[in-house]
Amino acid sequence: MATDSLKKRYFAKLSANFVGFAISLVTEAVVPRGLGPRAYGDFSFLSNFFTQIVGFLDMGTATCFYTKLSQRQQDFGLVSFYLSLTGLICFLIFVIVAFVHVTGIYPKILPDQHIFYIYLAAASVILAWFVQTLNNMADAYGVTVSTEIARIIQKGLGVALVVALFLTGQLNLTHFFYYQYFISIFIAFAFAWIMQRNDHSLLRSWLLPWNKIKAYIKEFYGYSRPFFIVALAGLIISFLDRWMLQIFGGSLEQGFYALSYKIGAVCFLFTGAMTQLIMREFAIFFDKKDIHGMARLFRRYVPMLYAISAYFACFIAVQSSEVTYIMGGANFAQANLAVMVMAIYPIHQTYGQLSTAVFLATGQTGLYCTIAIVFTLIGLPLTYFLIAPTDIMGLNAGASGLAIKMVVIQFIGVNVQLYFNARLLGLNFWRYFGHQVVSIGALVTLAVLTGLIIDTFIKIKDSILISFIINGILYSILVAGLLVVFPIVFGLNRNDLNRLKQTVFQKVFSS
Repeated sequence: MATDSLKKRYFAKLSANFVGFAISLVTEAVVPRGLGPRAYGDFSFLSNFFTQIVGFLDMGTATCFYTKLSQRQQDFGLVSFYLSLTGLICFLIFVIVAFVHVTGIYPKILPDQHIFYIYLAAASVILAWFVQTLNNMADAYGVTVSTEIARIIQKGLGVALVVALFLTGQLNLTHFFYYQYFISIFIAFAFAWIMQRNDHSLLRSWLLPWNKIKAYIKEFYGYSRPFFIVALAGLIISFLDRWMLQIFGGSLEQGFYALSYKIGAVCFLFTGAMTQLIMREFAIFFDKKDIHGMARLFRRYVPMLYAISAYFACFIAVQSSEVTYIMGGANFAQANLAVMVMAIYPIHQTYGQLSTAVFLATGQTGLYCTIAIVFTLIGLPLTYFLIAPTDIMGLNAGASGLAIKMVVIQFIGVNVQLYFNARLLGLNFWRYFGHQVVSIGALVTLAVLTGLIIDTFIKIKDSILISFIINGILYSILVAGLLVVFPIVFGLNRNDLNRLKQTVFQKVFSS
């Protein structure tokens, strides 16, 4: 069947993410209040641990699978092989959990965590990973629009369930894990049904001859071999980051960091809609040996998506105290600085994922892994220095310290990636670096100016939410004016604006 166009798939994802943004505001405002900082921190700590385990055992095979399936959509043997591989990895994870349980070493690895919740977290992360695999398959097949409609329905059901649990006083850590199971299983069946309707059924023979299995093993091994060291380094360093935060700050600081990370992730919803889709297009262009096409795609979308991410992130950073109260309540007041810092994180996360897409689509896994390992290792002593107590040569900055480390390391690492990608694609590195600085500077200035105007002339003190909304409206108006006067700040030019106007007029008059 015909695949949806890139523009149609992007707007489907963008629409789903926009709805998801609204729903996430409700969900993320309810869950921290219902669980409290400590339980919320425990959930984040355990989920992060198993996410890192999955990332290590995956070792880039998910990216390999997505890239190859984008290029060979009729190769069901590829699907059969990879899903069987994921099943093996899932089994191995439960073997690891059973081992740390039986040997009794889990309190040292996961301090202050009950074994029951460790099992629940393992199953939750495995289900989420399987759902992401199905989502990647749908994107590779080009049937994104239907899957995004399913995601909207899932998010609606999810927020209704969370609110019901909260209002009935049943929102605790156990029930929150069960909630994760429900939404994951629901969307997994939805994705499978959508692919079934579009002639990509999973209900086929999964048996593969040994020669095909060997061929797939060789293909995946060749693609993913360089990822072993970076996956191992990522597992160890990411675990030690959160482990040190748990040891030095406890579940309370984990909760503050978890809230800041979640708020930052909300900013990434809009640009995250495009990263997987562009990666697919990069893979297809490179398969055709069309470097100019890849450069055109990079030049067209990356600065724009960066600016979109910065639009949200800069406003949330400036309004961090209000956002922290709205999303977490008074119990999370100490998370304010961490929220301010982590709001910046998704800006360069956008660049990072799109730059990574170029590395992976062009098979430059060795260079990508080298860069990743270097900055991962640099980050570990920085983490210790920022969050360790002052009596052992640290700053005792807790969640805020870990947030600072994440942002600093990502900023430097992403720009190193950008340098090599710009050289490969024949682009000017300094032009893109300058765009980063100008965009953030302009948007932070508008966000600060908005706050000053509201505080000086309107002076809304009774309602934090109303003040935040009015700030957001005025900020958006000022940003729209900046877009019209200086479209280059958003990676656009006058021709882009004219085409956008024509598209809007056509939609209005055709309706």
